[in-house]
Amino acid sequence: MAGVLAATVREAARRFGPLPALVDPGGARVTYADLDRRSDAVALALAARGVGPGDRVALRLPSDSGYVVTYAAIAKLGAVTAGINPRLAPPEQEALTALADPVLTLDEPGAVASLESAGSGLLARGPAPRVLDPDPDRPVAIVFTSGTTGTPKGAVFCERQLDAVAQLDTGGAWAPGAGEPGPAMLASTQFAHVGFTTKLVWYLRLATRTHILGRWRADDALRTIAAERMASIGGVAPQLALMVRSPEAERHDWDHVRTVVVGGAASPPALVAAVRSRFGAAYSIRYSSTESGGCGTGTAFDADDEEALHTVGRPRPGVEVSVRDESGTALPPGDVGELWMRTPSQMAGYWRDPEATAATVVDGWLRTGDLARLDERGLVRLAGRRTEMFIRGGYNVYPAEVEATLAAHPAVAEVAVIPRPDPVMGEIGVAVVAPRDPAAPPTLADVRSFLDGRIAAYKLPEALRIVPALPLTPMQKVDRRTLTADEQDGM
Repeated sequence: MAGVLAATVREAARRFGPLPALVDPGGARVTYADLDRRSDAVALALAARGVGPGDRVALRLPSDSGYVVTYAAIAKLGAVTAGINPRLAPPEQEALTALADPVLTLDEPGAVASLESAGSGLLARGPAPRVLDPDPDRPVAIVFTSGTTGTPKGAVFCERQLDAVAQLDTGGAWAPGAGEPGPAMLASTQFAHVGFTTKLVWYLRLATRTHILGRWRADDALRTIAAERMASIGGVAPQLALMVRSPEAERHDWDHVRTVVVGGAASPPALVAAVRSRFGAAYSIRYSSTESGGCGTGTAFDADDEEALHTVGRPRPGVEVSVRDESGTALPPGDVGELWMRTPSQMAGYWRDPEATAATVVDGWLRTGDLARLDERGLVRLAGRRTEMFIRGGYNVYPAEVEATLAAHPAVAEVAVIPRPDPVMGEIGVAVVAPRDPAAPPTLADVRSFLDGRIAAYKLPEALRIVPALPLTPMQKVDRRTLTADEQDGM
C-alpha cells in the first residue's frame, strides 16, 4: 500500500493518460496525465516550502481541478490534507484551520497556479517526488464533520481507509480496457466533503470524467446531466428536491438516466416517488456518515416500494450494523435504539480528540448517533438523531418519522419537526413547513388531519410555522440549530 491516492494517480495516468479526468466550470479539461504531472509539480513546490510527511496542509480553496491537483500533491508527499468548506463563514473556517494546526494554508486566488509554476521548473531540472514506502496507517486526509448538532470534529482517514473505500465500491478493480472512457459524472458536493475526499481513488480507477460546476444550481446541474447524457445522477436529498421542481426537468429527455443515488440523509417517500417518475430511473438511498468514510447502507435499485420509500436499505457488502440500547446491548428487530456500524472504511479517529474518539468508536464499532430500528427483513429504518428525539407527555417522539409522513402532504415541499417546551406536556412538536405554493400554505388543522391515522396521536405536531425554505448547512443538511434558535427567539 505505497500511498493509495498517490499510486492511483500515477497508475491512472499510465492507463488513461489522454482521457479527461476533470472538466472545470469554464469547460477546460484536465486529463489523467495532466493530473499526475501537475500534482508532481505542486508536490515539489510544497516540499520546497517545507511540507513533509505528517504535516497538515489546510485547503480553503474552491472545488475545482486545482483542489484535486493539490490534494494529490499533498498525498504524494505523505502529508495530510485538511479540506475546509469555502461556503463556511470566515470565523468557522478560521476555527477549523486552527484545529487542523497546519504548516501551510492555501486560501488565496492563484495559490495553486503559483505552486504549479514554481514546481514545474523544479520538475524540469530534477526527478518527480519519490514513491512513498508502504504504510497503511499513514494519515491522508482530515474531513470535518458537519457540526449540525455541535462543534465540528476532524475525522482522520489513512491509506488503509481509502483503500477500503475503493474495495467496498469496486472490489479494487480498475476500469476494463485501457483508453476506454469511463462514466461521466457531476460533482455534487464540495470537495472537502467526505463523499469526494474518500472516494476520489474509486473515481480515478473507473476512468470517470467529473464535471464541476462553479456553484451547484439545479438548472445548471440538469443542463449538464442532459448535455453529457449521464447515466447516473448523484447528490443529496435537497438537491434532488430542487431538481424535480426545476423547469429544466421538463425540457430534456432523460432516457439516458438509469440510476439515481442519493446520500447525505434519508429521502422522504414523496421525493423518491417524484424523482423516479420524473427521470424514469431506479433510486437508491445511501446512508452513511463522515465518520464511516461515506460507506454504510443502501436501498436496492430494484427494491419494492416498502424498502425504497420507507427505509435506508441494508448494509452494503463488507459493512455491519446493529441497533443497541444505551448500555450497548443489541436490541431485537422492531425496537428503536442507536444505530452502530462497523466498516473497514470508518475513520481512524478524531484529530487530536481521544475522548471523542473513545466515545464514538467502541470495540471497533462506530456509534452513529442516529436512532433506528431493524425490521423483520433486516432493513434499517431511521428514527432521527439521538439528540433530536423529544419527549411529549412521557412518550418518545422521533422527528424523522413525523417528517417522512408529512412530506407526502400535497401542500408540503419541505418539512422539519422540532420541539418546543410546554408547561403541561414537557415538550410538543412544531412542524416547520415550506409550502409548495406560498399563496396556499397548509394550516395546522390540515397537517394534523393528514397525519391522523398515519402516526400515533401523541406524535402529531401541535404548532405550525410556515417558512419560504428550510435553512441548510454548508453540507446541504437541514440546519436544525437555526430552526431551534428561531423557535426560541419567537417564543
